[in-house]
Parts: sequence; structure tokens; C-alpha cells
Amino acid sequence: MIDEAVIGGKKTMEFQAEIKQLLSIVVNSLYTHKEVFLRELIANASDALDKFRFLSVTDPTVWEDANDLSIFIELDQENRTLTISDNGIGMTYDEVIENIGTIARSGSAKFMEFIKKSQAGDSDVGLIGQFGVGFYSAFMVAEKITLLTRAPKQAMGVKWESTGDNSYIIEEIEKKDRGTRIILKLKEHDPDDLDGDFLNQYTIQKHIKKYCTFITYPIRMNFVTEEAETDEDNKIVEGKKRTVITEKTLNSTQPIWARDPKEIQRGEYLDFYRQQFHDWNEPAEISHTRGEGVVEFTALVFIPSQAPYGLYTGELPKGPQLYSKQVLVMNDCRELLPDYLKFVHAIVESPDLALNISRETLQHDRQLQIIRNHLEKKILESFKNILVNDRAKYEKLWEEFGKAFKGGIFMDHSTTEKLQDLLLFDSSTSEQKTTLAEYVSRMPEGQKEIYYVTGESRAAVERLPQMETVREKGFEVLYFLDKVDEFLTQYLREYEGKALRSVARGVLDLQDNTTPDAETSASENDDYEQLLAHMRETLSSKVKDVRISKRLKSSAVCLVSGDTGYSLNMERLMREANQTMFKATRILELNPGHPLIKTMNRLVKNEAEHGKLKNYYQLAYDQALLIENEKIEDPVNFAAMISQLIVDAHQDAGVEDNSIER
Repeated sequence: MIDEAVIGGKKTMEFQAEIKQLLSIVVNSLYTHKEVFLRELIANASDALDKFRFLSVTDPTVWEDANDLSIFIELDQENRTLTISDNGIGMTYDEVIENIGTIARSGSAKFMEFIKKSQAGDSDVGLIGQFGVGFYSAFMVAEKITLLTRAPKQAMGVKWESTGDNSYIIEEIEKKDRGTRIILKLKEHDPDDLDGDFLNQYTIQKHIKKYCTFITYPIRMNFVTEEAETDEDNKIVEGKKRTVITEKTLNSTQPIWARDPKEIQRGEYLDFYRQQFHDWNEPAEISHTRGEGVVEFTALVFIPSQAPYGLYTGELPKGPQLYSKQVLVMNDCRELLPDYLKFVHAIVESPDLALNISRETLQHDRQLQIIRNHLEKKILESFKNILVNDRAKYEKLWEEFGKAFKGGIFMDHSTTEKLQDLLLFDSSTSEQKTTLAEYVSRMPEGQKEIYYVTGESRAAVERLPQMETVREKGFEVLYFLDKVDEFLTQYLREYEGKALRSVARGVLDLQDNTTPDAETSASENDDYEQLLAHMRETLSSKVKDVRISKRLKSSAVCLVSGDTGYSLNMERLMREANQTMFKATRILELNPGHPLIKTMNRLVKNEAEHGKLKNYYQLAYDQALLIENEKIEDPVNFAAMISQLIVDAHQDAGVEDNSIER
């Protein structure tokens, strides 16, 4: 209950016991940046002007003598006051108690419980219209607040005053002008805190530009400067200066996104883009879009032509700027775009956003999600249009942002369907990059899978022995050359019903049974069983299996990994990242048509040669490692075995024996 004491026409109203604690929370805990009080008070003034303008449509007499709706800021260095005035709707006596005293009502305890639940450590406080708290943010910087207000067609105005303790004073006064005037008696501030000097005209200008530059109504302030005094001949008089007062408008009253896109020249968009995002390169695409329905919003989206600094180093660029009723709500609203589109610059303005006590925490995720879905769809449509209509431009953009799209699939596999048609890859059949759709359109009849290979460079993968049969058969192979491509394959498993198949994993059977020379008879396979069994036993600690290859043509051996688990390339990438706990499954494949394999197969049938063959098996395995650009386990032993192999070859040819001791 509120106690009232009448003192000479004034009423001193005592807040409830909880209010003092509540004000302490508002002033000391909820706000991160003290300058937001400017945002809150100017947002209130803008709301008051909106309400007045709406009222004037039905009742033109409310205009009285003031036709120019505006907000005015005054600085008084001598008295340490900052004043914010508007000629909007104003308030009656009862409305002052209702609106400014909102937190003094019986619901204050409930409100305090609400803010304790909603409070975020680095957040700023929400709109006054929610709980009346925004107004009280001024107590962060003011030791006393005086509010003078008068509603249209009212004979008397109202004065409200408080020092932020447990009471406020309210009385009726004479006030000539319609609207509200808020006078802040400022506290002393830290002289080293330039942003906290709210009696400095340039500090005020800076904060208005940050938070309120696009308020609908002009925000004006008198700027005081000194100029040199001149005589009648316009010559400067030494040592004499004069004070010049100039009224300045601190904001741009109509943001570009609020205008009709049909009336905006491209040059205006470019000027705005450079000024707002400090990027002097022309954006690749500009989209000015509006959404209606459950949530009304306007979005101005710029796709840059170059990747912003930090895009691929973990320091993501700032997210879209979020405005509500042309007041900046968040300067970095990353929730409005998925991570893979963080390179996009955007401004979103919506009058429908429901804000809780923390202005930087949206109360209903559904509203934000609707906007996010709309933006994502529009941006992807822009990329698809560029891909179809300007391939050269798209390929340049791909060089800048392709890794971001691939990372999007890896980080969130639900994006695969959205992004798969935008992917570009190098190809074995062309120097130009290709899409998955273009690859599929070129697939010969009978090809059931999309072939790919991962590696560090085009030259490296083209030399891989695993490519030999695929190349001979004339099948196109996609080259996955970015590091992220290896991770991409974990989620991009198929396209248009055709599985993606690595030429270096699992069993790759490209044999065409209609071609006689492609057949391998069962008896020929059986002929190698003894060699395979002996190699499996000898290399059991190094490989999971040894088998006859259906992918080799000229090379003797190669290493492949299993269909599941880590690939050899993935293991290498994880090792580079100091993640050595996972190992790829190693399978050694042999080319039965190669002289080396035929020789080992002949020797294995002679048990006397088995001791020598163990060295040959190790050499074959080391050879496969070197082909994969992997380190061999024992370079000294490898060199010794090579030397002995040469000696053995010479002995077999009848050359003088100079064998090396093993």
C-alpha cells in the first residue's frame, strides 16, 4: 500500500519496502553500459510522439501551437543537468502515477522475481513499456530526476521528482508546452571515462548515433563552439573569441530500409553499406525484403564480395543489427543467422519483437526463428540465382565462402539438403569446378555411385594409385581438396539417390563383367591365397587385412581404409590437430598383375624363401605408406632392406657376392 502525505500541495508517495531494493537492482545490476539510459529515454520520447501523432489523426485540435514533432537535448555544464524533451502525448496526473510509478504498484514483488529469473549478466534493460523500468535506468547517472509533463488539452501539467530512494514527490504545475521534459541532475563521473561524460556534447552525439540514429523523429541539440572574433574588415582579432550556438540534428530520421526499395538508387545502398559496415568493396548482392504475417519485419541484407576478417579463424564477424521501432536493440544479433552465413551483413527492424526485461534477450524464440528462416531462405536464393545466371561471379564467391557452406553441413547435417546444390568441387574431367547436379547429369548409363577422392591438392590425388582403374574406365572423380571436405563426407552420403563413394575406401569393384580382360577367375584368386595369408600374418600388427585389389592397374600396392570409421586422410588431419587417439583401418591391397606381386607369390610357395619374404612384405607396406605421404616406421631398416634387395637381385643374376650383413 502507498502512503500519501500532503505537503503544500505536493504529495510525497512512499514506495513499498521492496522498491528500494528493486531500484538498486536496476541501477547496479541490470545494465552493462550506462549510456543505455539515453536509448531508453529517447525511445520513450519517440513512443510519446507516435501516440500523439495517432491521436491527432482523429482529433486535430490536440496540435495546439506545436507542429514540429521532435526530441530536444539540452546540456547545462554549470548546473550539471541533462534534459530530454519531447512535444508528444504527455501525461496527466493519474497517468504519471500509472506509468512512472508502475513498479510501485502491488505487483512489484512479482516483478522483482521476474527480473531475477530473466537477468543476464551482460545484458541491457528492456523497453519502459514492459514494466516502466527503462525510465529508472537514468538513476545510474543521475542523483535526482525531475519530470515535467502535460497532456494535450489539459489545463495543468504535472511535476514528478525523485532521488531514487524510497519515495517520490508529485504535484500539479503550470506548463505551457505540451509533452514531457525530463531533467537529470547528473552524478560526478570518472574523468578518465570519456564515454561516461554525459555533459560533453560530442559524447552525447556519439551515443545517439550508436543507439538512436534511425529514430523516426529528429533529435536536436545545441552545439556550442568558439570562433575567432573578427573586425569590420573581417580580420581576426588577436586573443578574442566568440561563442557560437548551432542547433544540430543528431540522427537520420528515416533509415534506408524503411523506404520503398523502388525509390532507392543502388548508389544509396552502396553509400549506406560502406558507412554502416566499413567495407569499401562493393557487395556482391543486395536484398531489401519485408516479412508479414506472424511477425512483421524489414531486412536489408548485403552479401559481401570478400570474406570478412576472422571468418575462418574462429573470430566470427558480428551478426545482424537488430532494431525495434528504429531503436537499436542489439548490435550483434548472431541468433538471426546460422553460423555458416555469418559473413553476411544485415540489418533487421521489427516492431513486433517481444522483449523481456533484458532487451538483448528475446522473450519468444519463435519470433526470432521466423525471421532467421526468412533471412536464410532469401540469402540461399540469392546464391542460387548467381550460380545459375553468373557462373564466373559465383565461382569467385565460392572461393571466398565455399568453406563456410561446407562447414555448415558438417556443423549441422540438417542443412545438407539446403546447401548441397550450392557446393562446387574440382573434377578429374575438367579444369573447371562442378556441382553435384552437373556431375550426375554426365554419369554414364550403369554408373550407380558418385566417385570422389580426398587429398591435399589436385596434383597429389591425380597421382594416387587408387585412381588408376577409375581413370581407365573413364569415370569422373570429384576431388575433395579442402580439409573440411573430409569431415563433409560424414554427412554428405548421397545425392539424388546416388551414394558418394571414395575411391580410397572399402571395396571398389569397377569391373565390367561384359569385358573379358576385366574378369578375375576364381582359380587366379585362389593362386594368391597363400601369399595373402602369409602377408596377413607378417603384417598383422600394421594392417587389418591384405587383399587383391580391383582398383590398381600399374602400381604394385596401395593402402585403403574401411568403409566405416576414420579414413587415412582423416587420421592425418586429426594428427595435425594433435588429436592422435583415433586411427584409420589400414587395408593393404595388391595388384596381382604387377611383377613384384607375381614374384612374391612365386617365392611364397618355397618355404626356404619365407624369411626373405618378410622383408619384402615390409618393403611393400612401406611403399604403400610413402605413396600416402605417410612416414615409414623405421627409415634405417627401410634403407637397409632396399640395399639388400639390390644385392639379392645381383646375386640372382650371377653377379659377385658382396652381401650386406643383416
